[in-house]
Amino acid sequence: MHCLVCKKLIPKNSSKKLCLQHSNSQLMFKSVNLIKSQDFSGKSPNIFVGEYGYPNVNVGILSPPERKEDAWLYDAPRFWAEQDFNKNNVISLRSSLINSKFQAPVKVKSSRFLDLAQEVSMASKPVDIDFMLYNKPTFKLNLNDITMPHGPKADLKKVILAENPSIPKKIDKVVSDTDLKSVEAIKTLYNKDVNENDLIKLLSIGNLGIKMQRRLVPTKWSITAIHDQLGKMLIKEVKDHNSADYALYFNGYMNNYFMVMIFPDVWGYELFETYVSENSNYTTDHEFYQGRKTYASNCVGGYYANRLAVLEKLKQLKKQASVLVLRFTTPDYDTPLGVWVVSEASKKSLTSIPIKFDSKEKMLSHAKNLIKNKFNIDIDIFLNNSKILSNLKSQSKLTKFF
Repeated sequence: MHCLVCKKLIPKNSSKKLCLQHSNSQLMFKSVNLIKSQDFSGKSPNIFVGEYGYPNVNVGILSPPERKEDAWLYDAPRFWAEQDFNKNNVISLRSSLINSKFQAPVKVKSSRFLDLAQEVSMASKPVDIDFMLYNKPTFKLNLNDITMPHGPKADLKKVILAENPSIPKKIDKVVSDTDLKSVEAIKTLYNKDVNENDLIKLLSIGNLGIKMQRRLVPTKWSITAIHDQLGKMLIKEVKDHNSADYALYFNGYMNNYFMVMIFPDVWGYELFETYVSENSNYTTDHEFYQGRKTYASNCVGGYYANRLAVLEKLKQLKKQASVLVLRFTTPDYDTPLGVWVVSEASKKSLTSIPIKFDSKEKMLSHAKNLIKNKFNIDIDIFLNNSKILSNLKSQSKLTKFF
C-alpha cells in the first residue's frame, strides 16, 4: 500500500492510509485550523524555556487555543502512560499547544510576563488566560529526545489573567522562601509528593533557590537536572538498606522496552540502549558505588530518567542493589516525544511482577532467552561488555574473609 498523499510505500502490516509524516501532519493541522487570529483565550497547563540565545532566552506560556476544561490533559505524561495513550494521541494533544513567547534574561527579573509564567508553573490546575499576540501563530512542531513537543508559536504582545491561579500552600511556601537553596527546595517538595513534572516547571522558570541566585533554566536542561538531583538524593537513602535478592523486571511503553536486572550487592547502575535492528549497536553509561563524576554523555537524559525510576523502586523495596538495565527501542518508535517516555516506560517495567532467581547464572540465562524470543537479539554483546557484571565478578566481598 502507498501513502495517499506522497505515494510513499507503507509497511504491509500497517492499517494506515498515510505515511508517518502525513499522518502526523493531519493531526497537527487540525490544531492549526483552530487558530482563528492572533488573539485567543485558553487555559495554560505549563511553560517552556528555550535554550537558544542564552543568556537571553525565549519563555513560552503554553495553552490550547480555546478554553477547555480538560486542559490538564495536554501536560499529563503520567496519566498518558497509565491510560496507554499512543504516539498519535500525544502528538495530537501537544501539537495543539500554542507557545506564546517572550524574551527574558536568564537572571530572574520581575516583569508582567515572567511573573505570570511563574504563577502558571506553581498552579495546581491550568490557569485561564487571555492572550494577545503580535501575529497569528506559525506552525512548527518541536521534537527532540528530551522535551515534550509543542505546536504553533508567536510573540506575546499582551496577557490578561482571567482568574486567580490556585497555588498549593506547600509550593507557595517553598517558592516564597528566598533563603532556601534550590537543592533543598527540590528535596522538600519531592518529599511532599510534588511530582517530577511539576518540579521541572518550578526549576525551569526560576522559582527555586536563593533570591539573588535564581535563574531561568532551559526546559531541556531542567528535566535532566531534576532527574539527576532526585537520583542523588535517593542514592544516599538506598545505600542504608540491605541488599536485594535476584530479580528481573520486563515491560515497556510506546515501543520502548526495559529489562531491569537486580543483583544482590551494593549500589551500582548501568544502562545499555539499543535500537532493535539487524546490527547490535548500542550506547552505554554506568556508575559504581562512588557515583559518576561526569555527565552520562552516551545515554544522556535517558540515563538519569531511568536511574530515578530504578531508585524509586529500590526505595519502595527498602533495598539496595547493583542494577543492570537493557533498553530496547523498536522501529515503531519513530517520532521522539521526550524523555518522559523513558521515565514512564521504566516505571511500567518496574511495576510488573518480577521474576525471582536464586543465582546470577539462572537470571542471565532467562534474560538471554526472553530477549532472543522477543526481539531476536543476542544480548551476550551487552553482558560481555557490562561493567556491572565485571565488577560483580572481580570485587572482593567482606563475607569471603569469614
